[in-house]
Order: sequence, then C-alpha cells, then structure tokens
Amino acid sequence: MDELLGTPSKRVATKVRSRLHEHDKQWLAVSPFCLVSTSAADGSCDASPKGDPAGFTLVLDDTTIVIPERPGNRRADGFRNVLSNPQVGLLYVIPGRGDTLRINGRARILREAPFFDRMIVKGYRPRLALLVEIEEVFYHCSKSFLRSSLWKPETWTPDAAPSRARIAKSLERPDEELEDLEVYYGPQYGRRLYG
Repeated sequence: MDELLGTPSKRVATKVRSRLHEHDKQWLAVSPFCLVSTSAADGSCDASPKGDPAGFTLVLDDTTIVIPERPGNRRADGFRNVLSNPQVGLLYVIPGRGDTLRINGRARILREAPFFDRMIVKGYRPRLALLVEIEEVFYHCSKSFLRSSLWKPETWTPDAAPSRARIAKSLERPDEELEDLEVYYGPQYGRRLYG
C-alpha cells in the first residue's frame, strides 16, 4: 500500500490517542450526528447514522462513551454485529466543519444503567445503549468535505434523486399508493421521531 499511496508523516502516524482529551469532550458535546461502523464475525458490515440533539453521546469518563438508541426501523444491524464482534468505528460530525472526530473501540449493548435517565429526549428514554470502551481517538482532516463541498448549500441538489416516497413505492412498498407514501414521508414524519 505504501508503494501506491506513500507513507504517512510522523505527525499523522502518531496522532492516535487512547483517551479523550478536553477538546474531544467539547466536540462530543456539540456534535449532533455520528456514523457507527460495525462488522460481524462473518465479515458482513454495517454503517448506521445516529443523530440526536447536540451532545447526545454521553461521556462517562476519559475512556468510555455511551450512544443511546432511538426508535428506528428496528433492523438493529449494528447491534447484531456487535454481538459477534465488539469492534466499532465512530465518526462524529459537526455541521459546517470539515474535520471529524474518529473513535474506535470495543462496544457492549446495555439494556439498563443508571445513566439512561440522562439520555431522555422529548420524554423518550432509550431501551438500549451502545457503550464504547475507547481504544483509539483522533481527528481526521477536512479534505473529503472540501472536495465534496458538502456544507455549501449552493451545491445541494436534493431533488436530483427520487423522493423517499418514490423509492419506497418502487423498492419496498409497491402495494401502497404513492400519495399515501408522500404523506407518510412528508412533514409529519419528523413529528414521530421519538414515539
């Protein structure tokens, strides 16, 4: 690989830490979104988005964080993977920022803990949470965000792909009327996030 890509500089190669710094805690306190990557023992993979009000990830100590589970599609692909392979990779994003915070570690699924009460949002107490024991933490540069112009609204084209309702009609719910799906995925969809 080094022959194709070159070797990382010493600064890049040694930036990985095993404990949270105060900067990391501040980042987690304002990040409303992360991607959780997992792989089962058989090698099957999943990358699941997790989002909640800023600071949704609970910092228990310098080496332990917790991500609450929220109502979703109930597939629980990442949780199923963790049951056979506890290694997880997390990528935390702050809207408008190009750099990201990466955390890798070993995860456990919790059904109950005293700190669940600290993760209540809009009256919803999580039924499960992902506890991550940190093994690696570091910041990732902004080059991919800069290349993609992700945070520049003038580059956004949300209507260039079919609507969620049209995708559902074609691939998932062919027996339902498109008009009904447009209502389901319309403005009221956001009112059902915690119930």
